[in-house]
Amino acid sequence: MPIVTIDGTTYEYEGEQKLLQFCLNQGIELPHFCYHPAMSIPANCRQCLVKVGMPKKDRETGEVQLDEDGEPVVQFFPDLQASCTIDLQDGMVVKTHRSSEEVEEAQTDNLEFLLANHPLDCPICDQAGHCPLQIQAYKYGPEGSRFEFRKVHKPKRVKLGPRVTLDAERCINCTRCTRFTDEVSGSGQLTIANRGVENYPITAPGEEFDDPYSMNTIDICPVGALTSSDFRFKARIWEMSSTPSIVATNATGANCHYWVRDNQVLRITPRQNMAVNEYWLPDEDRLVYNTFNDNRPDGPHIRRNDTRTQGNWEQAYAQAASLLGGTDPERILFLGSAYATVEDNYLLTQLADALGADAPRYLPHVEPGAGDDWLITDDKTPNAEGCERLGIRPVDEELVGARIAEGAYDLLYVLEDDPVSSGLCTADALTDLDVVLHYYNTTNETLPRATTALPAAMIVETVGTYVNQDGRAQRVRPAKEIQGVNRTLMMEMGTNREDEHGTPFDRWHNDENKINCKPSWEILPEIAQRVGEDLEYAKGPKQIMDEVQSTLPAFEGATYDAMGLKGVALEDVEAGEAV
Repeated sequence: MPIVTIDGTTYEYEGEQKLLQFCLNQGIELPHFCYHPAMSIPANCRQCLVKVGMPKKDRETGEVQLDEDGEPVVQFFPDLQASCTIDLQDGMVVKTHRSSEEVEEAQTDNLEFLLANHPLDCPICDQAGHCPLQIQAYKYGPEGSRFEFRKVHKPKRVKLGPRVTLDAERCINCTRCTRFTDEVSGSGQLTIANRGVENYPITAPGEEFDDPYSMNTIDICPVGALTSSDFRFKARIWEMSSTPSIVATNATGANCHYWVRDNQVLRITPRQNMAVNEYWLPDEDRLVYNTFNDNRPDGPHIRRNDTRTQGNWEQAYAQAASLLGGTDPERILFLGSAYATVEDNYLLTQLADALGADAPRYLPHVEPGAGDDWLITDDKTPNAEGCERLGIRPVDEELVGARIAEGAYDLLYVLEDDPVSSGLCTADALTDLDVVLHYYNTTNETLPRATTALPAAMIVETVGTYVNQDGRAQRVRPAKEIQGVNRTLMMEMGTNREDEHGTPFDRWHNDENKINCKPSWEILPEIAQRVGEDLEYAKGPKQIMDEVQSTLPAFEGATYDAMGLKGVALEDVEAGEAV
């Protein structure tokens, strides 16, 4: 097997690999700016310089020449090399800044050039605290500055498009953003204008940067040149917690980080998962962050004498149980949800089965033509595949809508969806039947007709499993705290967030930001118990998923441990064979 020696340590490798990426894979830090593994290699930042050589071989015999100590004689290239462009070769010898003063000095000098015209605005820059240029300047840069003159000024606060703002003075011309639009998203909307110290990325005259993946350029920008127009100046990275999870905007199940301060989601950024979304995240997945904060419920509500008033959880459980127990099971319509977790939907099927009602159906939310054959899908739900694997089929909207209108049902039990806004039925059609509704936001159009309204925890507040369109089961973790948080949520939050959540000692702490809601996997057993049906899931979602994966072949292997942070691919199943 071929070998390469880096700073005196020998490594084996296979296949064709670039030196920089190989070092990064081995945990060897090499400073760099322009290189990105998913894009072409321009080698224009010159920060990843290394000293590279090969063992000297006898021209006639081809044998490696040895020195007096029996060590191979190494012939180094006369100039330092950009490690991002160098292909590994058998026997290659590499010296980084750790073993070569020449490399160390070159990297320091290069950073001095990059900082020559860079503005000293770290205190007001959104990138401060996680800025590669800032970090590398501290680790590898000069101690001070020798430049005592006016820096070059460029355009500031330029709205490139609806979501991205440019501060051209911070740009170091790495060209990551332009290469992204050329090679990854394919929009070609950005280019480098002007030359030398005057250049910066910009759109063509009269054009705007409205690429549906435009905000990825913010993530890959190694400085604060490209920033989110919406997030600018809202919070610093050290004020927020970052929770690994997935987005719920469509059926891709893209991996993400939820950034939270004081139980408010402030932004959503991509999390690398090469099996799902690689390094990227569509703008539509990021811009929903306010739905986790705004128009949230203030606790359960119950309807008495045609008036819906706020109640407590015990009253809501009791009323829901009374409605279920007092209604003919054949006249109950259970609606599952492609927005809800596998665990929630599974419990709903168990409750319907225990009561003798028909199996739940779910409402599809498909927008034909909305997908792009990449990360944006026509299906705007995160768990339709999970419902299918549970045996929950799409509802025949025309048939069921007509049955609701003609009074075929006395009770409609809705799990985390909105039949009215989806077009299944009108609000007037629900006048003469009872509705038990698990809901997220007060903008739910079915809410005004709800007999019992049960606020359900959203994807950022619960623990559970979703299955994307490719059959990959992925679990989510709570990113923010709710009122009356239970032990399961607290344990999950404590193990996945560095600062857990806002405390009374934080100057931005506000108890009003804790929503009075509960995960549906906690609500459903409470109601079932009052109907006289024990679902036996008091221990939490982990135990529910253990039962699901052990009893349903369509979920085999989908344990919490197996899913981890990257998910697990489930076996393909044919329609109708999920259960």
